Amino acid sequence: MQHLTVVVPAYNESESLHAFHARLATVFDRLDLSCSVLYVDDGSRDDTWPIMCELAAADPRVATLRLSRNFGKELALTAGLDHADADAVVIIDADLQDPPELITEFVRHWREGFDVVYGTRASRAGETHLKKLTATAFYKVMGRLSDTPVPRDTGDFRLLSKRALDALKQVRERQRFMKGLFAWVGYRQKAVVYARDPRFAGTTKWNYWRLWNFAIEGITSFSGAPLKLATYLGLGVAAFAFVFGLWIAIKALLFGDAVQGYPTIMVTMLFLGGVQLIALGVIGEYLGRLYLEAKQRPLYLVDEYRPPR
Repeated sequence: MQHLTVVVPAYNESESLHAFHARLATVFDRLDLSCSVLYVDDGSRDDTWPIMCELAAADPRVATLRLSRNFGKELALTAGLDHADADAVVIIDADLQDPPELITEFVRHWREGFDVVYGTRASRAGETHLKKLTATAFYKVMGRLSDTPVPRDTGDFRLLSKRALDALKQVRERQRFMKGLFAWVGYRQKAVVYARDPRFAGTTKWNYWRLWNFAIEGITSFSGAPLKLATYLGLGVAAFAFVFGLWIAIKALLFGDAVQGYPTIMVTMLFLGGVQLIALGVIGEYLGRLYLEAKQRPLYLVDEYRPPR
């Protein structure tokens, strides 16, 4: 019988784990597959790990994995996928914004021959207008800048076939933008549109500062466009400065106008200094990623792993 593993990364999700597992267990009972779930505790500070252990004691289909500290969702997800050994793997969060019942449809498309089946959000209940607006803007920017098309309004909720999972496991870069990596592996992909629910309990761990850094991570991981933009900006400023300087010289020769004084010099210096700092910042982002890759640290460290019984 084919085997399906559901990977659930969680950080401080103790309030929703029982309700999530109850719905997931119902889905397992309806599938004609051998099913298991791997809960990954990403260094939670609440009762997430004890509750995971309770679920494992009550249900032999439950495996648990605890990281040594909080490494972030991307690396917690990577740890779960590394420990998953199945014919297909489903990734889903524990906050019940993504309905576990949709896994049945994912499996149906997988059996039709698709290697990656992902959920695309038709609506995003429980999120502010600013959050929706910034998310839309991010996906539009990624679509224009990235050489690898990243599906819009699509999170980590998806199914991966065995060969897609094996391909993803070969990618060991430290700075991981998983949505881009899922698209990068290619193979046959299928979108399933659904309405996203509000969080069942707790609060989101993604504030706007973290989302901003996450957006920079995605853009710099899958596009060199910021470096090109810095180059074009420098060329544009140099061309403008040359034309402006030529105009000042001609005007002084023909009309005897005095050269602009202190305010013009200060504005010009501050403008050029700002352009230089922007270019250095862009270069620094890419250089910092090279530095992290060169250190070759492990992606994550495991504190405890308990396979299903």
